[in-house]
Amino acid sequence: MIHLALEPLWDELAIEFLVLNLPLNGTLYKLIANDGKNTLHGGPKGFSKVVWTVKKYSPEGQTPHVVFAYHSFDGEQGFPGDLRVIVVYKLLGDNKMSITMKAKALNKATPVNLINHAYWNLGGHDSGDILSEEIQIFGSHYTPVDAQLIPTGKVVTVKGTPYDFLRPNTVGSMFSKLTAGYNINYALDGSDEQKLKKAAIVHDKKSGRVMEISTNQPGVQFYTSNTLYQKGKGGFTYKPHAALCLETQGFADSVNHPSFPSQIVNPRESYKHYMLFKFSNL
Repeated sequence: MIHLALEPLWDELAIEFLVLNLPLNGTLYKLIANDGKNTLHGGPKGFSKVVWTVKKYSPEGQTPHVVFAYHSFDGEQGFPGDLRVIVVYKLLGDNKMSITMKAKALNKATPVNLINHAYWNLGGHDSGDILSEEIQIFGSHYTPVDAQLIPTGKVVTVKGTPYDFLRPNTVGSMFSKLTAGYNINYALDGSDEQKLKKAAIVHDKKSGRVMEISTNQPGVQFYTSNTLYQKGKGGFTYKPHAALCLETQGFADSVNHPSFPSQIVNPRESYKHYMLFKFSNL
């Protein structure tokens, strides 16, 4: 088992939307702003800040796993409807880990876009920044954003831009062309949402560790911890670019962009987000 590779710096479960006024089925819902005039990660008390119930904990056997549950009430952070959410973390053997997120709308249509916001540094704890780690992202298009990092609604090619990681390259290879680093959503190649598709591969040449991520979601948010200041293990402070995030997801702010894949879940319908992490050594 590659213990360090399976230990993210920390993990956050969030509901990813960048929108304040939510128009849905003829009703305008007012969400709670926590990022300027916008709502980020579900609001000031999003799913990463609430108490979840441990429904099952199975630390032994072939597939150790833990199951968390949460009931989001109608109007919580301004979102409509009651939502029942289940998240399962599971070790599958052969250095694989899966995360399954399921949600069911009970009485009103509501947007659902659950993400795993783990910060990764395959070099291990206190090993420096991630700029020399090599990354490949399986998205030939991305969704550009405005000055407030809100998607414009366009989906454009990565070709000829600093966002082109169709071939493996170091994270920092095109930093000189960026303002601060990466914080952008890629439209993953492959249109069948019922099947897993590769999202990204990360390789740390110093340690030899490799992480491959697959998902059933249409996008992945690539973030290089551009404003990170977080005290962690042993009192060490993680600073900007100390880790990277690869958040498989539906496109942020999709409720305001009809051309984006819909994240609306209607009553009695279900949402499922599956991701698979594979770890190896080269």
